[in-house]
Amino acid sequence: MIAVLLTGIFSYQRLSVSALPDVDYPTIQVTTLYPGASPATMEALVTSPLERQLGQMAGLQQISSSSAAGASVINLKFSLTLPIAVAEQEVQAAINAASNLLPQDLPMPPVYNKVNPADAPVITLAISSDALPLYEVRDLVETRIMQTIAQISGVGMISIAGGQKPAFRVQVNPVALAANGLALSDVSTAIASANINQPSGNLNGPRRSTTIHTNSQLYTPEEYEDLIISYVNDAPLRLKQVAKVVMDAEDIRQAAWLGDKQAILLNVQRQPNANVISVVDEVLQLLPSLRAAMPESVQIEAVADRTESIRQSINNVQTELLLAVLLVVLVTFVFLRTLSATFIPSVVVPLSIIGTFAIMLFLGYSLNNLTLMALTIASGFVVDDAIVMIENIARHIEEGETPLNAAYKGAKEISFTLIALTFSLIAVLIPLLFMGDVIGRLFREFAVTLSVAILISLVLSLTLTPMMCAYMLKPATKKAMVGAGASDHPLDAARAPKEGFVSRFLAKQIERLMAAYANLLDKVLAHQLLTLLVFVATLVITAALYLWIPKGFFPQQDTGLMVVMTEADQSVSFERMAELQTAIAEAFSQDRDVASVTSFIGVDGNNVSLNTGRLQIELTSHAGRDSAKVVMDRLQQIAADYEGIKVYLQLNQDLSIDTQLARSQYQLSLSSIDSEQLRAWVPSFVSALSEIEGLQDVVENYQVRGLEAKVVVDRDAAAHYGVRMAQVDEALYNAFGQRLISTVFTQAAQYRVVLEVEPSFAQDPQSLADVFIQGTNGLVRLTDIAQVEMAYTPLEVQRIDQFNASLISFNLQAHYSLSDVLPQIQALPQQIAMPEVVEMRLQGTTEAYVSAQKNNLWLLLAAVFTMYIVLGVLYESYIHPITILSTLPSATIGALIALNVAGMDLDMVGIIGVILLIGLVKKNGIMVVDFALSAEREQGLSPYAAVRQAALLRFRPILMTTLAALFAAIPLMLSSGVGAELRQPLGLAMVGGLLLSQVLTLFTTPVVYLYFDRLLSGRTHAEQQARPESTVVNEG
Repeated sequence: MIAVLLTGIFSYQRLSVSALPDVDYPTIQVTTLYPGASPATMEALVTSPLERQLGQMAGLQQISSSSAAGASVINLKFSLTLPIAVAEQEVQAAINAASNLLPQDLPMPPVYNKVNPADAPVITLAISSDALPLYEVRDLVETRIMQTIAQISGVGMISIAGGQKPAFRVQVNPVALAANGLALSDVSTAIASANINQPSGNLNGPRRSTTIHTNSQLYTPEEYEDLIISYVNDAPLRLKQVAKVVMDAEDIRQAAWLGDKQAILLNVQRQPNANVISVVDEVLQLLPSLRAAMPESVQIEAVADRTESIRQSINNVQTELLLAVLLVVLVTFVFLRTLSATFIPSVVVPLSIIGTFAIMLFLGYSLNNLTLMALTIASGFVVDDAIVMIENIARHIEEGETPLNAAYKGAKEISFTLIALTFSLIAVLIPLLFMGDVIGRLFREFAVTLSVAILISLVLSLTLTPMMCAYMLKPATKKAMVGAGASDHPLDAARAPKEGFVSRFLAKQIERLMAAYANLLDKVLAHQLLTLLVFVATLVITAALYLWIPKGFFPQQDTGLMVVMTEADQSVSFERMAELQTAIAEAFSQDRDVASVTSFIGVDGNNVSLNTGRLQIELTSHAGRDSAKVVMDRLQQIAADYEGIKVYLQLNQDLSIDTQLARSQYQLSLSSIDSEQLRAWVPSFVSALSEIEGLQDVVENYQVRGLEAKVVVDRDAAAHYGVRMAQVDEALYNAFGQRLISTVFTQAAQYRVVLEVEPSFAQDPQSLADVFIQGTNGLVRLTDIAQVEMAYTPLEVQRIDQFNASLISFNLQAHYSLSDVLPQIQALPQQIAMPEVVEMRLQGTTEAYVSAQKNNLWLLLAAVFTMYIVLGVLYESYIHPITILSTLPSATIGALIALNVAGMDLDMVGIIGVILLIGLVKKNGIMVVDFALSAEREQGLSPYAAVRQAALLRFRPILMTTLAALFAAIPLMLSSGVGAELRQPLGLAMVGGLLLSQVLTLFTTPVVYLYFDRLLSGRTHAEQQARPESTVVNEG
């Protein structure tokens, strides 16, 4: 036992800590950047070729993609059974196979990351400087910080929000250039040929070898400006005469802020199944050395640390576990009434829990909310076996046996019963192991942890408990043995001489309770039909309540972190979007409960259009602030005062089932092979969806109102001037696409050379008149061969499983659950006569909820059926297990009523509570039926007398074990602080079920037993009551 203790303590120190078991889908994101390309171009040239190759991979569950201006993002969700390493190899092979089909001038090949895009960063580092420009800071971040953090085990992706990657920007005046007879393509060619980096060879003589090196690289803006791009009238035309070269960001349409200060945000995301605590701890440990490696003017701040709430949540549940153990020990003392007898089960409870830590470490489990909740509940379960063993040994001591002999005999007699009780309890948990999808993975750790704790307690009760009884319980004196006849409690005989005031007072109260129960039991047995009707009514009400109670998926947690999406008009400029974004961020940061606000706009792998932005809000410590829901409502009111921008706030959750980030919590999609049909039906569907009672924040990301300047080239006119279509596209890309035309290589990094026109020549469609193309006889103005038409275009082309799609999301209004609205949502396509070519599919959490609800009822029935099989084998009877299982409706109705009164949905945590109740409450039935059958068999009592005696004899242990489980659940029910949303439904279901079942089963079980006896034996009611007076034994 000392080995169990030491091994458990050793294992506890090495267990990793996380919010929940690691159950993420293997998810990989493939990102391709192609500056200047339109969404349609990205879809055709990049997304489609990649999807065709990626779609052939084995184990792929869903492929979704977004093609936006300059960016293609493909999200791959694999089945839970596929190792992430295998998925990674398949993705790399598919990218390689598609490489020949991709544009040759891509700045860099597609990049994949093992990360769930819907999962918030585990920690964000904000880097800023008052002295250095941000592009220089970005250079330092990439060379000194990013690589170091990327080497940490468990880091999936480090994304830099805010752009600022250093580059040489060549800003050309197109009018001045055209005045010298040159086009932008001439500038591009001149720079590309003047800035090169390639081998020059070696000189090898008879005695020495010499490496040849040329000054072929240009390293400063001045060197570029001095570049001669042509000779005009025999005079050199230098670049600075028609352009200026500046050091700035490679993409100037990206920006990020910490509060109101522009910064670079380093978002660290974990790999699926990585331990979030260890990842963040290693990042925080590196911070001092990272700060030391940077110039003094550069500040590095850690913001939005997700682990703070996780640590608080784990600390809270550990405190509740300790409180539950103390309460269980207190309940034990109330009934056993001496410290020596109480000490024995008080050792078994913590030892069972500590021993479980060793098995958890072996199985690779973590200390998380669910495993610690399992151990908290276990503290009320594991004490039962020890109590049953102690009572049986004490009974032998009362009969005159020495404590050692009593321990031998008592353990031998009761061992099979303990094994039966334990395995019948574990049998209830078996269906949890076969739950599918994420929920099955999630609750598997819960079920296994609880089962292991119960099994360890069984081993301890069969070994340690008898040994301690032999040494700690005193032999019964003759006086005590005589006095024992006045007491029902077998331990009274063993300790009568030492009883003090507290012991006598507790004994007296318990005896009064026993007498009251005996009196009520006689009245119930005298009105058996009425009692049976109450039992049937309980069964009917249970079924009705289950169908009626609102059902949810998983409790929404207050993690202290909010993820916010902003959306402005689809034609908004970058500068205007920056004004709106910073105004909202500044307003939010003034709230008393907001600790920090980081925000970002621009197009990258996470944000796909210029009119959308992201904010991440970290709230202050949970103890001193309003709930996240109150803060969210307050921020929503603040945002409503700002015109021109919509704000969508969501609470970040530890359980992330979604693989796409939407504006609201619950997601569904419309997809179709016919994009025109999809475009026509999305608005109608969203409008109808908004009318459903209980929904709010219904929004779709089908952005098709972006402004487009359509250049319609007259091909005949172009041919007349000797201009080809390729030249037109190239001229436009050179002018307005932030085109990367060359690369500067240094020892530490590489810098791009970006070609563009001066910002003043790129503000509106009229600027297209200043674009010139080299024709056969000189320059041709673009507007001489083309017309410019204004139209609307999609800002983003989204696809799901290679079909055009729109992601639609919604939130639930207060006091509404998914079960209230989902039937109406599923009936909506038929209701609005939407064609079959447009398919509605549930996504993410919504899809997982439907899957879970299909299984929940079967799960409960499987638990009951498993119990019936186990009990049928134990009792070799078809009927007696039904008598025992008749206790279950009273437990279920209590749990459902408790959840409903508290205003909670019946979610997955509540379902687990009901399953645990099934295992616990059936123990009451087993105790009564077991003793009744024994009394009939061994004492020859009539069924009436036998079941009455069994109910009275087992009243005390039933009450004791029920109260132990009840008090173990009370800390969960009353829990507060971080993570309470997870623990409260389980505690409420347990407490409500145990309170009601305790009252009902003590009376309904004897009646059901008698009715089944009459059904089987054919006895009349009068025959069953023969010699009832013989059973008045130990009633007191």
